[in-house]
Amino acid sequence: MRIKEGFELRRVCGENIIIATGRRNIDFSKVVTLNESAALLFEAAQGRDFTERDLLPVLTAEYDVGEEQALGDIREMLHEWAETGLTEE
Repeated sequence: MRIKEGFELRRVCGENIIIATGRRNIDFSKVVTLNESAALLFEAAQGRDFTERDLLPVLTAEYDVGEEQALGDIREMLHEWAETGLTEE
């Protein structure tokens, strides 16, 4: 899995917002905001191929959460990213 080219994470007025920088990604009907943990994972995943297991140590190193719970949260987040069009296989 990979985050599509043309998406960047920006901090705007205290919010983590995904900005579309490429014409093909622009959809003004959607604004994607990320909480702190999702922003951390987005930064870790950006610019490389990754799996949910690749993101697991990023989350467990930063937060006091068990691997099973973290993996469930990562799966849910990746599903949302795919539905939003942020990722590609």
